[in-house]
Order: sequence, then C-alpha cells, then structure tokens
Amino acid sequence: MNLKSLLLAATALGGVHPATATEPTVQVRYQTAEIQGVRVFYREAGPADAPAVLLLHGFGASSHMFRDLIPTLAERYRVIAPDLPGFGQTTIKDGVKFAYTFDNVASIIDDFTDHKGLDRYAIYVFDYGAPVGWRLAVANPRKITAIVSQNGNAYEEGLSEGWADMRKAWDAPTAANREALRRFNTPEMIKWQYTEGVRDTSLIAPESYQLASAAIERLGVDPQMDLLLDYGSNVRQYPRLHAYFRRYQPPTLAIWGKNDPFFIPAGAEAYKRDNPKAEVRFLDTGHFAIETHGGEIATRMLEFLDRNVQR
Repeated sequence: MNLKSLLLAATALGGVHPATATEPTVQVRYQTAEIQGVRVFYREAGPADAPAVLLLHGFGASSHMFRDLIPTLAERYRVIAPDLPGFGQTTIKDGVKFAYTFDNVASIIDDFTDHKGLDRYAIYVFDYGAPVGWRLAVANPRKITAIVSQNGNAYEEGLSEGWADMRKAWDAPTAANREALRRFNTPEMIKWQYTEGVRDTSLIAPESYQLASAAIERLGVDPQMDLLLDYGSNVRQYPRLHAYFRRYQPPTLAIWGKNDPFFIPAGAEAYKRDNPKAEVRFLDTGHFAIETHGGEIATRMLEFLDRNVQR
C-alpha cells in the first residue's frame, strides 16, 4: 500500500488527517561521480535552476554532517555536498594512486564542480573544507558568489596551541613526528573533538563521531595522517587567499563555535581585516557547531544568502 492509500485509510478510521502527514517537500539524492579515478559520493537536493551552494565538510566528518542543513537550504537553493577523498563514502578506484594532499583534494572537487555544471556557487566551508574551498576561490574567483565559514580557518592567528604537534611535523616531517599524529584519529579523540567546548553534550548525536571513526577504520589512517602532515601547505597559501579577499570582497559570513579547541575566535575576527564587510557571529559551542546549533546556523545562513546571492 502506498503512502496516499495509508493516509486515506487512516483518515477513514478517524486517525491521521492528510494535511498533517504528507510526503516531504525536499528529496535528497545520494549519488556518485567518477572524477580522476575517484568515486566521489555526494548528496544533492533542491531545484536544478536555483542558485547553487556547495557544502564542504572537514576532518572527522563527511557530508553526513549536513544531513539536517541540506533539506532546509534546498527549499530555495540547489545544494550539493560531496565527501572529500579520504572521508565518508568517497573511494579511490582500484589501481589508482592518489596522494592525499590538499592540492589534490581541491583538484578533485574543482573538477567535480565542473562535472555538476556549477558555473557560479556559494560555499559553506568547515575545517578541512576551508583550505579546499580557498583553493577553489583563488583559482576561480568569479565563480564564488558568497562564503559561509563555520570554523573554517583562514588566518594563522586562528590556530590554537592544539596545533603544536602538527607544526612540529610540518617543520620536520620525520617518521617519528608523523607517527605522533596518529593519536588524532582514535575513536576517543574523534569523539572529544565533537564534545569539547559543548555546554550540553546530550545534543551531540553519537552516530556523528561513530560514523567518522568507522570511515577512518574502513579507509585507513594513513590518508588522515598525510593530510595532517600537509596542512602546513594551507598556512603557506594564506597570503594568496588574503589577496583574494582584498581584491574581490566576497560576501562572507564567519559563524563560529567560540569554544573550538583548534580554531579560536581570533581566526573569525581576522576575516574583517581583509574584507571589512565580513559578518562575524559567535556561538557558545565547540568545533562541530552545526551539531548543536544547526537551526541557528541554517537561519542565519539563509538570511545571509538571500541578501547576497542573486537569482
């Protein structure tokens, strides 16, 4: 029996009224695209002719982190959220050698946007998604309609003392310094990154960090360690990014979990140095702010996009 028949039957029995139980207005599709030998998994929803928004997740996550945000945005926007190589459901084809660097990850996502026909799009960047998004913006400045950065760092003063082990490995990439980064990928450490700085941890769905840990176990720790080791390349590219901000002044909303143990509030405030019109908002939560303040982020994001993205 289909949904319509069930509703009619319930109505006849004096139960559910058709107006209170309807099919969802937004359908999310789960698909893959082969890009440079990488099977990129992605979620997509919203009208095909609406302005596009590209959601880029970060470390310890996947496009799953946008599970609630996508349906909300997709009422008015075309929303696409890929899993980055090394994360979630994205996989490397057998026989393909893929070096896990931010340049290579960005190259995959850049080609993916071409595959999806994204000539103009806004970006939501978080954590690792930020240096990927920054490369897209610097290489294709005219394509970027707006930027929402949720704890997506762009300034060196935004890096906390928690980056000490990574900085040591960047400066001296020895086997021992690389091995020291392994601890950031344990299930306990992944969970800690979700819960640290959160006032009410009962708001954190446990499957969020459990799925992230399961993906690391399935895909391997080495890609994650390679990316941690390569993160210094992002810092070295900051001057080019800041020049992009100054020249193009993209509409920017930095919305930040102010208790983030890795990306501190100074990194959010710094956006206004090169782009005085950047909007900065702080939330009383941790790194994965969308897990605890998803409704507020969605509301502010929609208001921001509606003001700044042309239809």
